[in-house]
Amino acid sequence: MANVTVPKRLVLSPQSQGLGALRELIQYRYLWFELTLSELRTRYKGSVLGFLWAFANPLLTLIVYSIVFSNVMRIRIPHYSAFLLIGILSWNMFASAVQASAGVVVRQAGLVKKIYFPRQVLPLAVVGGSVMNYLFSCVILLPFLVAEGYYPTISWLWLIPLTLCEAVMAAGFALLVSAANVYLRDVEHVLSIVLMLWFYITPIVYTPSMIPGRLSEFFKLNPLSGCILGFQSVLYYHSPLHWKLELYSMSFAVVVFVIGWFVFSWLSKRFAEEI
Repeated sequence: MANVTVPKRLVLSPQSQGLGALRELIQYRYLWFELTLSELRTRYKGSVLGFLWAFANPLLTLIVYSIVFSNVMRIRIPHYSAFLLIGILSWNMFASAVQASAGVVVRQAGLVKKIYFPRQVLPLAVVGGSVMNYLFSCVILLPFLVAEGYYPTISWLWLIPLTLCEAVMAAGFALLVSAANVYLRDVEHVLSIVLMLWFYITPIVYTPSMIPGRLSEFFKLNPLSGCILGFQSVLYYHSPLHWKLELYSMSFAVVVFVIGWFVFSWLSKRFAEEI
């Protein structure tokens, strides 16, 4: 994320914590928006394709995974490319937000040390950038689905709360890992391994029915499964949502966000000394 010049009127009193920081975040919403745009610009800065990577990256991933899982692993799911693209894009929104947010406070050390602003803006701007990137990706997802014979229905409106649920969950984890990484820099490196394992215990390249009965309950504990299955239910299956899983995911998202918010607020008191 590039350095952002903050207007002098943003420099306020000493950092508040908890709910006070939440009120300030609303006041600093234009800084949040500016940092989100900065995150999007720097994500593709210096690359030849620029924003086109928002489309090229999931398509290239789709091609590789389609070859591996449909031809090598012999997974037989109708319209597998459509099924896979839905899962990959929704996963990328979450994983890219959490991974990129881990080092955001350290990367913005100059900004953190020099002026006051709600530090939560930094990881939340990364999450905002990932959500916007997902929306850009829908430019290829929706026509792709239509080409595969999946036409829009009224149920597609569920994409709004599903996206919000996943964004809130990503924000909660982003707050936790970005704060922890200031004190323990190994977090950023370990996180890539955790996310790789998390990918494979989430029904993205396979359906829940492929999970052996003894393990199915374990997989249901994965809070991201409800979100991914929600996207698949709306866009691929055209079936009702799995409400128990969805409510579990939504509740988990709220809880992890609240925990992340207060942990970040508590740890951020010594950010300037640690970075």
